[in-house]
Amino acid sequence: MARRRRKQKLPQDPVEAQIASLSHDGRGVTKIDGKATFIHGALPDERVLFRYTGKRKSHDEGEVVAVLEASEQRVTPECAHFGLCGGCSLQHLRAAAQIQYKQQTLLDAFSRIGKIMPEEILPPLTNKTPWGYRRKARLGVKQVLKKGRVLVGFRERNASFVADMDSCEVLHPKIGRTLGELSTLIGSLSIAARIPQIEVAMDDLRCVLIFRLLEPLTHADGEKLREFARHHDFIIYLQEGGPDTVKPLDEEADLHYALPEFGLELYFQPTDFTQVNTGINRQMVGRAIDLLALEKQDQVLDLFCGVGNFTLPMATRAGRVTGVEGAEELVGRARDNARRNRLDNVSFHAANLYESLEHEPWLRQQFNKVLLDPPRSGAWEVLGHLPRMGAKRIAYVSCYPGTLARDAAELVNKLGYRLVSAGVMDMFPHTAHVESVALFVKD
Repeated sequence: MARRRRKQKLPQDPVEAQIASLSHDGRGVTKIDGKATFIHGALPDERVLFRYTGKRKSHDEGEVVAVLEASEQRVTPECAHFGLCGGCSLQHLRAAAQIQYKQQTLLDAFSRIGKIMPEEILPPLTNKTPWGYRRKARLGVKQVLKKGRVLVGFRERNASFVADMDSCEVLHPKIGRTLGELSTLIGSLSIAARIPQIEVAMDDLRCVLIFRLLEPLTHADGEKLREFARHHDFIIYLQEGGPDTVKPLDEEADLHYALPEFGLELYFQPTDFTQVNTGINRQMVGRAIDLLALEKQDQVLDLFCGVGNFTLPMATRAGRVTGVEGAEELVGRARDNARRNRLDNVSFHAANLYESLEHEPWLRQQFNKVLLDPPRSGAWEVLGHLPRMGAKRIAYVSCYPGTLARDAAELVNKLGYRLVSAGVMDMFPHTAHVESVALFVKD
């Protein structure tokens, strides 16, 4: 019979510590009696008092009680809910220092995981303001009788509870400033306790709210939603089951965003994957295309292409571009975007890029340049195909430094590419999320 692990008793009195660095998730790191301790709310070069929140075999955890000596990089968080809400982790760190931390996180991953370093570090991509940038989000909803209201917002830090908040400084103001009114609206519905989530999707101008319903709306509920949408200029969608049940309450949204540098508009559905930060996305597309140094004779392959965010801009510069995406519906959207933008030098294919690709027709073609934009799990399964297709130049857009570093080691040490350059993009200010781009070249 397995012996139950005894829960360690946590010290009750605050402990003083000198903070040495930041962890990959934005917590201060110190050593207490030789054991690594991760402290929420602490910054490098600070002396703090903290209380223990957890003890593990490999490390301990805590949170700041008081800052005894503050870092020069510490600032007052913009949001009153910072610390409770789990949506942000770095609002107490100056924006410029956040970028330096993310750049160092990327370089540490290359060094520790990949055992390689880029020949050049690219300057980071940032927006003029790090606030009000977020245009995609999933917000929790919970009727809390003890509080006498419905809570709408992100989850609490390290908890499943919905944070008690009436505004959000990182959400686009159109939604971030109306959380309180959204709470009041849901509280007035007959099914207030049966709405667990609202998904937010915005284009350059409009905002869609997708209400997840565990029970159907009454007629009166529907009218309240319509009035709220009219008053705030929202478009309401409902989801009564799985993702395929999402439908508009009334009008269907015609969402699209512009890429002005390339004279393009890309259309998408509210549930499609699109980047949360429009300003950084535009810079990111431009940088990736600059790194590829596209010319009219180039044959380009775009893997994990989505609705054509990179494919179509590349088609304005290259001879021919082929996009591949796992989701059939996104492939259909990408084809429609090519048609709308009158691009006839681009084609799209649906294929699961994590399974065998030996029967895929596009795999037998030659491509001298490749763009990779995989999810968090990386692009490991497709890397071995790239040299056989003739790829000489690869731009790799990453949302997780760990898998980028792993894949970079394979490209450099096994497949003969050079890691020419890499740098971060501040897609998610005030969080520890690190988005980056790297260029690989085969001489």
